Amino acid sequence: MKPIRTRTARAIAVAIVAGSLALTGCSSNDGGGKGKSDAKSQKDAAEQQDPVAYGDAAASTGPAQEVPGAKPGGFINVYMQSDLTHMDPGQIYVSDAGQFANLIHRGLTNFQEDEQGNLTVVGDVATDSGQTTDGGKTWTYKLKDGVKDEDGNPITSADVRHTIERLYSKVIFDGPTYIQSWLSGNDYRKALPDGPYKGKHLPDTVLETPDDKTVVFKFSQPRPDLPQALAMAGYAIVPAKQDTKEKYDKAPAALGPYKIAEYKPGKSMKLVKNTQWDPKTDSVRHQYVDGYNFTSTVSQPSQTKRLISDQGEAKNAIQFTDSVDPAQMADVVTDPQTKKRTIQGYQPYVWQLTFNLDRVKDKKVRDAITYAIPSQSMVQADGGRYGGEIAGGLLAPTLPGFDPSYDPFGKLKKPNGDIEKAKELLKEAGVKEGTKLTYAYSNTPRGQAQQVILKDALEKIGFDVQSKEIDRASFYEQVGKLNNPYDLYMTGWGQDWPSPSTVITPVYDGELVADGASNYSHIDDKQVNELIQKALKQEPEEAAKTWEQAHHRIVEEINPAAPVYYSKQIQLFGSNVGGAKYSTESSYIDINDLYLKQP
Repeated sequence: MKPIRTRTARAIAVAIVAGSLALTGCSSNDGGGKGKSDAKSQKDAAEQQDPVAYGDAAASTGPAQEVPGAKPGGFINVYMQSDLTHMDPGQIYVSDAGQFANLIHRGLTNFQEDEQGNLTVVGDVATDSGQTTDGGKTWTYKLKDGVKDEDGNPITSADVRHTIERLYSKVIFDGPTYIQSWLSGNDYRKALPDGPYKGKHLPDTVLETPDDKTVVFKFSQPRPDLPQALAMAGYAIVPAKQDTKEKYDKAPAALGPYKIAEYKPGKSMKLVKNTQWDPKTDSVRHQYVDGYNFTSTVSQPSQTKRLISDQGEAKNAIQFTDSVDPAQMADVVTDPQTKKRTIQGYQPYVWQLTFNLDRVKDKKVRDAITYAIPSQSMVQADGGRYGGEIAGGLLAPTLPGFDPSYDPFGKLKKPNGDIEKAKELLKEAGVKEGTKLTYAYSNTPRGQAQQVILKDALEKIGFDVQSKEIDRASFYEQVGKLNNPYDLYMTGWGQDWPSPSTVITPVYDGELVADGASNYSHIDDKQVNELIQKALKQEPEEAAKTWEQAHHRIVEEINPAAPVYYSKQIQLFGSNVGGAKYSTESSYIDINDLYLKQP
């Protein structure tokens, strides 16, 4: 989720750098304590994650399974550092807004999560996860009865059509582009330049609504991941009657359990119960509390300090998408009572040292640099063991089928790097002492700390490293230029839904080598490209093997980006908040099951 240009990658990446999607700060604190870490491990992640299942009508029928001990009433306080990036579903691509979306928006599908963190795509506004009879080229959705917007207007297929078609207009400039491009090609806006706003529509050969209750998507090739793509917040329903174009981003109409009662941009927001939401139509969400009070002016250190103290309003408070302040990590994890009030898990992001393949052309040089990286020190600069864990590959532990033993460069055995192996490879490659390398980094505290670590390691193996600082707001824009002047840059990437297709395709597909694209290394390998196209047409279980094959070729035979570490999550909540658990799907506190113990 959340950095594509298909704007996916860039959006999520920018948000990572901005600190809304990953831990920020450069604390060298390792989380305190002694002995073995009790932070979530890669093995834990691999054991808890089964492949995503597609649910039938029974799984999609509400109400959602009750949370044991849950009570109704009261307001939960939400701490945020800054305002939501967007509230219009079509504009939503990063995690703060995605988390918020589950409170007020609903889509055709959604993710249902069990106690072990396993995910099932279920029908949300639709009766099931979707029906296809031709291998995924045609998908049919039937709509549930009783789904209404906050004003009581029933949701029909016309609203679903409107939701998809408005994404073609220039009103929408952020958000995912998967389904639009699947329906109409990468230059999809040309198919419907004004969206539905001037009375034109997509042809029935692409999107058909034969009656008020039926929606049919028609693709030129199989799209087996459609049920998962539709579960993204970016494809949630915008009722045609409620659409106010640009203004919708500040005052969207609710279909979910809560609606906006008051909004002060940059300061606060109050959500209250949406009385038109019917729990019988919803197999995912609950409506235990009376509402949520958002405050969007609370810094990460202040959030952590308030929640550690657990006094007054903080008892009813949660961190929304921010994490524990790395500088206060020891105070959280060494105190048993405070630590009980944390959720922990992986974020979907893999931090990697990306090579500009137009400049660093020799694989032996890329491998040497990969061996030299002191991954453990890089993790230390991002909160220690509670902030990250050494990566062996480029696919995160949040993906089904994750293999914790995959480590072709031996980073787990030699977490501080293998300088001798690196020197040996450089000698074989004929690289002279003092060869210059240009390393670009973001001017965040973490970026600054990590560039010192990397510079030191690469100078040990004989390089003359020129570090170039880039403003974090434009970092991905700069390294996303094809003719950028940098040899190396740290980038982070997270899946859009639990499938390798949303990592390998946008970041390593040679078809996506372009200015502003997310293929930051400029990899264009015929075999990888063919494997991507093969996997995209396969059912998830069959595709998993093809994605694994592509992943191994990318890492072992090409090495366009050195895996450094998997990003991890730790958040605090108040002692009166019940139902708090880590969500595999969002990588944050599960917003669907919360209640107050003493309302």
